[in-house]
Amino acid sequence: MTRLAYLAHLYTASGVVCGLLAILAATRHDFRLSLLWMVVATIVDATDGAFARFVRVDKYARLIDGARLDDIVDYVTYVVAPAIVLLEANCLPEGPVGIAIAAAILLASAFGFSRRDAKTADYLFTGFPSYWNVVVLYALVLETTPAVNAVVLVLLCVLVFVPIRYVYPSRTPAMRPVTVILSAVWSLQVTLMVWWLGSVPAWLLWSSMGFPIYYLALSLWLNARRGAH
Repeated sequence: MTRLAYLAHLYTASGVVCGLLAILAATRHDFRLSLLWMVVATIVDATDGAFARFVRVDKYARLIDGARLDDIVDYVTYVVAPAIVLLEANCLPEGPVGIAIAAAILLASAFGFSRRDAKTADYLFTGFPSYWNVVVLYALVLETTPAVNAVVLVLLCVLVFVPIRYVYPSRTPAMRPVTVILSAVWSLQVTLMVWWLGSVPAWLLWSSMGFPIYYLALSLWLNARRGAH
């Protein structure tokens, strides 16, 4: 069991290799491949927790802090790699302004990941949970201008520090079965959008907006319910 427990940690750590490959693809301007590696990293992130709990890493692989390892990997795959794609794909204003916005993403998320209440006891994220990979995907698919992207990204950086709670898709108890099913469907839609990057069908793009809208609505509803108690 000890070997399986450490294998679970290795599986979690493999996400950072996906992040490296995503960065390398971005520097070669192969943005579809870069996003595909981010998709693989997200699949690892979505499944490693269940694997780790099943093999009891807390008991059989206590030398490694799984939560800290997960945060390190997530910072590379959800923050650093997307920021590099934004710069390499010219999604940001040219010059120092674009670099400053990319730096703001890195800094805001560094503080966001470091919060003691980054994840609450009832499995909610505090502040915008650094889904920069999703933001990058929609910026590329929608082909929004650098100015529009700049406004959206700065707003999201600010929201990292606003103590709104957001759903943890695989663990938040409220509406969990519905959330898991919808997120699985959306993951397939995202994968197809990445594969068809540059020629994404309109029906796929607009139907893919359903889950983000549901996610935001559920998060705001849970915040309102928390405030009422």
